[in-house]
Amino acid sequence: MTPDPFDLKTRCDAIEECYEFMLAYAAQGVLDEAGSQSAAQLRTLLARAEAALIGLADAFREVVARDRLEPAEKYIAFLRVLDRDGGDALAAFQLVIAQPSISSQTIDNLNASIHVRAMLTDLFLIDEILKSRSRNVEAGL
Repeated sequence: MTPDPFDLKTRCDAIEECYEFMLAYAAQGVLDEAGSQSAAQLRTLLARAEAALIGLADAFREVVARDRLEPAEKYIAFLRVLDRDGGDALAAFQLVIAQPSISSQTIDNLNASIHVRAMLTDLFLIDEILKSRSRNVEAGL
């Protein structure tokens, strides 16, 4: 069976890869894309992150249901947070993507956006919780 191209892990990886690239892009001092060799890669990664953000909470909801994570009400409450933070970050990403040219300063501001940081922190939290649960299952706990 082929893995879902938009499963939770794939989505998280796409968003994290984009963020890491954005950090490097911001440090380049690019004033406009015409002078940047990495601008095309930036746009590709931004588009992947945008696609990953669309339905992010639903992907986590599927994991919660599939793995029967308990206490379910705690996960469901966090899904609302993830949906809100993901939606806010998505709006910020889409605003940047819509620009005819993306400078390093624009990306630096996107990186600093509280909306992007909140969404990333949500992803790091989810990742750590799922890793911890997996280790506990493997250990028979």
